[in-house]
Amino acid sequence: MVFSISTIKDKVVVIMGASSGIGEATTRKLAEEGVKLVIAARRENRLKTLVESLPNAKILYAVADVTNKDEVQAVVNLAVEKYGRVDVLFNNAGVMPTAPLSEKRFDEWRQMLDINIMGVLNGIAAVLPIMKKQQSGQIVTTDSVAGHVVFQQGAVYCGTKFAVRAIMEGLRQEERENNIRSTLISPGTVDTELHTTIKDPENRERVENLQRTIGLQSSDVADAVAYAISTPETVAVSEIIIRPTKQVD
Repeated sequence: MVFSISTIKDKVVVIMGASSGIGEATTRKLAEEGVKLVIAARRENRLKTLVESLPNAKILYAVADVTNKDEVQAVVNLAVEKYGRVDVLFNNAGVMPTAPLSEKRFDEWRQMLDINIMGVLNGIAAVLPIMKKQQSGQIVTTDSVAGHVVFQQGAVYCGTKFAVRAIMEGLRQEERENNIRSTLISPGTVDTELHTTIKDPENRERVENLQRTIGLQSSDVADAVAYAISTPETVAVSEIIIRPTKQVD
């Protein structure tokens, strides 16, 4: 994917959910292009290993759970303290413990609501005052094709992703006069660790096989993120849907 290095180099980008998959791939992609990074996730060992593998990058890490608004705020504050601003927030954390509604998995439903929706809102709340003061900024959020198409056993997961689409469109409408752009990245099947959040063994194996056989690579999605943040401030890339060629829905 082609983008202008002049519009991406030295941007300050905060990535939530950076320890694996799309978050890790995006960290590597942006580090290569000279972006100033603050990355966060719950697994400190993964973050530390990632940072150590990028010795020439301008990068800091912090341990944070996106469901904890104070921890999310601390990550954003770290970026401001170190770099003086935040140009981009990438909300990327998510889980997908799919199962039929009839199984009444209340704990899993709550987990999806807390991470997939409240995690996004916590990120927006943390960074929005800073971007409004700057009169510039971009909030990028990983959604899913599941935010466009509902599938069996995924009613609650799809519901969280539909909700994120609505939130990001509301953000666009509310903050466009403050020069704050919102971008939704909606991947189809991607070969990541997302399947590990599915508790049912048969369903988890099915999704894992799908990811392995036709799934996008995390780097494919990272390229889309890099493109979106490389566009001029006068251009709002509101949404990118990126599917494997062989995906049905």
